[in-house]
Amino acid sequence: MSTTEMPSAPDFELERSAMRHLADAQMNVELDTGDMILNLGPQHPATHGTLRLVVRLDGERVIAADPVIGYMHRGYEKLTEFRTYPQITTLINRIDWLSSFANEVPFVHAAEQLMGIEAPARAQYIRTILTELSRIATFVLFLGEMGLQVGALTPAFYGFRDREHVLNLIEGATGGRFHPNFNRIGGLKDDLPWGWVSETRQVMQLVLDSCDQFEDLVVGNEIFLSRTRGIGIIPGDIGTAYGVSGSNLRASGVDWDLRRDGVPYLAYPDLDFKVWTHAAGDSFARYWVRLQETRESVRMVLQLLDGLPAGPVMAKVPRIIKVPEGEAWVETENPLGQMGYYIVSKGATGPFRVKIRSASFSNVSILPWLLRGVYVPDVVTILASLYFILGDIDR
Repeated sequence: MSTTEMPSAPDFELERSAMRHLADAQMNVELDTGDMILNLGPQHPATHGTLRLVVRLDGERVIAADPVIGYMHRGYEKLTEFRTYPQITTLINRIDWLSSFANEVPFVHAAEQLMGIEAPARAQYIRTILTELSRIATFVLFLGEMGLQVGALTPAFYGFRDREHVLNLIEGATGGRFHPNFNRIGGLKDDLPWGWVSETRQVMQLVLDSCDQFEDLVVGNEIFLSRTRGIGIIPGDIGTAYGVSGSNLRASGVDWDLRRDGVPYLAYPDLDFKVWTHAAGDSFARYWVRLQETRESVRMVLQLLDGLPAGPVMAKVPRIIKVPEGEAWVETENPLGQMGYYIVSKGATGPFRVKIRSASFSNVSILPWLLRGVYVPDVVTILASLYFILGDIDR
């Protein structure tokens, strides 16, 4: 066939097909841009605070995640060096703003150790009650908001509704709804108001009913189960190595709770309570454990009310607090996990140095390991199941 002759029909079709495949290949080469970088945050509604996640994606699968913190860092450890001991409680109850009262307890307890002061029994019981109420208020909000992360709006309204009942109790006792500032070295600012105990019993029944509703509405929902079971699994040994604590670690099968296993503090040695664990270590397990712990906290509050001793709520302390020279470390089981204060005193009216061990800071340290290999939609549910507060990270 000469060069001027047209190719036969079959040859022409083969040539056109080859050119089409070549064009497709060239387009694929042009669109192959490698890994994609996705920024989650740092806007507030995205990730429960001003946290930024730099996520590297291969398609919809995460191959690397780097949490960027520090956007709201306020330097509490340094600020405490320029405050007196009574003034510091105003600062520290803003670290984990959802469970403010519980933040005050380890710091005040550490100062009392250095001064050789022990709060009266009634004050210890009331401190324990208010700590558990802080835990309930924190967890009830989580039980509602976790449903919101998978598209269920109703549980969030239930969580805010029931949390208000508990906050009413905290406000009635302390005068502060969100930041109580109620602890004092040697005891408490005031005793419980008249009628508070009976009202607390009624609210505790409301919380138990609320837990039953969450069990039906969220735990029994097949969409919630499909979005949380087998997602974000933290093996117990990995969680321990990363410093994960609290409900997140107990949801990985680690039976450890400072209220039972740590140095005895407050009225916990007088209580009969169960430490709940779950073997799965996934997002569902973290939800389930907090649901059971909410019920357990209600039982603990009722025990404390039954055994509430009479007497003063304040020990005899100097009018001007000067803590003797020394060092003290106190850790407690806060709602979000292990919370500790290391205080160095030089004998002044304020501490020389303070080191704060906050739960959320250590809990999010596992994110680069935990998010590797998951899909983008699962990132949100995993973050929600870890339940961290940014003030607790950027203290």
